[in-house]
Amino acid sequence: MSDKIALVTGAASGIGKAVALGFAAHGERVIAADLDEAAAKATAQEYPELITALPVDVANRAQVDLLRDRAQAEVGAPTIIVNAAGWDRTDQFLNATTEFAEKVVAINYLGPVHVCSAFLPGMIAAGGGRVVNLASDAGRVGSAGETIYAGAKGGVIAFTKSLAREMARHQITVNCVCPGPTDTPLFHAQPEKLKEALVKAIPFRRLARPEEVAAAVLFFASDSASFITGQVISVSGGLTMAG
Repeated sequence: MSDKIALVTGAASGIGKAVALGFAAHGERVIAADLDEAAAKATAQEYPELITALPVDVANRAQVDLLRDRAQAEVGAPTIIVNAAGWDRTDQFLNATTEFAEKVVAINYLGPVHVCSAFLPGMIAAGGGRVVNLASDAGRVGSAGETIYAGAKGGVIAFTKSLAREMARHQITVNCVCPGPTDTPLFHAQPEKLKEALVKAIPFRRLARPEEVAAAVLFFASDSASFITGQVISVSGGLTMAG
């Protein structure tokens, strides 16, 4: 068993679940955090000796602080943070309500901000670690029908780069993975015509599998990426090729 502890938000399904299971498969202890506690517990059941499920709403700073305290008491201080929790609903920008916009920003941008703010002091005290943020290619090249989401994910990219500069002196790397269309519940909630158009636009002519995105996350969290920080990588089957 590894002595590493990884915190993964959004671990109940999709990419977050694949990341949590990937860490556990390598013998690392995992805190699987999600708003859907029952589904997070289902993730934990695949490696019950390694994965601990804990509830959190990343948009709520008080809940993130409670997660930190429970994680420390029940598992230990994480030296790996993966911000995989996210949410969106496809629609035209002019149809967006203030409440919708605030929810998108609170989950997708402020969520990682809250988690990093709460957990980084412990990581600094431990002498180093890894942060991997999940953004989206929507934040690199834009995405019609996802304008507010794209803005929030673009914020995550800029947040990643700036935080990487601040954390370098603490031997903490901060990197970002940008998935393209991926076979997750969030993707399947989109309109059928949009889903079909996206798959046709991908040069590989298929969706990414969650474990393919997780592989990039696991790389950034590994010792092999010890001298890589402030970087952004797309996992999109060639759909986007951003500079």
